[in-house]
Amino acid sequence: MSEQETVEYADFVAKSLAKNSPLGIELSDQQCTTLGEIIKVAGIKAGDFLLQEGEVDNSLYVLASGRLEVVKMDQGGTYVSLHVLQPGDMTGELGFVDGMPHSAGLRAITDCEVFLVHRVDFDKLVTKDPDLVFKVMRSIVRTVHKILCNMNFQHTQLTDYINRQHGRY
Repeated sequence: MSEQETVEYADFVAKSLAKNSPLGIELSDQQCTTLGEIIKVAGIKAGDFLLQEGEVDNSLYVLASGRLEVVKMDQGGTYVSLHVLQPGDMTGELGFVDGMPHSAGLRAITDCEVFLVHRVDFDKLVTKDPDLVFKVMRSIVRTVHKILCNMNFQHTQLTDYINRQHGRY
């Protein structure tokens, strides 16, 4: 494969990643190409961490393949698994938006491939294509809203269970 063909293939892959992710739901083909220009791809080996709890990272991640677990360290220094991410799941959205430290870590259960968008690169798109930025941010809000709704539902179920059992569980 020539160097030109390699570059064209990489551009095609980045555009495909954008189009087939939660970020690309509302994007046109041209907007997917534009977003694909700032996408980076990273591989993570099983057992390695993508993010550490407390780390500041200004990137948004979408799991392309493999499985990642969301982990939190308990008081005894042991990691507790909170959730398992599947291909297509987005993560890092709050750190991407507000630059705050991550409240949990992400550890690869299997070998994984993620694509990421750095906030600095994304911010440059505001003047180039504000509609693209709006649509991606709306996608992020939808994802966070879905997570919040699931957490509220789980909280309600747990509260109902505890109340019906008079606190015995």
